[in-house]
Amino acid sequence: MLPAKNSIELLHQINSEKLFIKLIEQLNKDLQLANITESFNLTVSILELKKGLSELLLKLISHKYDDYLNLLYRIDVPEKELATIKAASLDDSIEIICFLILKREFQKVWFKNRI
Repeated sequence: MLPAKNSIELLHQINSEKLFIKLIEQLNKDLQLANITESFNLTVSILELKKGLSELLLKLISHKYDDYLNLLYRIDVPEKELATIKAASLDDSIEIICFLILKREFQKVWFKNRI
């Protein structure tokens, strides 16, 4: 399977591997551990999950930056990848961060599923 280039491609790959619900569960767990009250319904669609996560990230960056940083730490998004973000707008940056979060959460779920 080719590596995904964006969040939507990644979510389709996750769905094709039958790990989409496990990804949502992992994301909800990490949100809770980061003391963020929002969560995602297990029946959410791929597009709704991406949109909801993007909106959550915008809210955190704009109003609760410490919570945003705590979430990135909890999920274990690589700092090296975050440091390379060179986007023209906040929306573009959020799209990249959303992809990095989903990619890391998928790695966790994939490894747990293989053990």
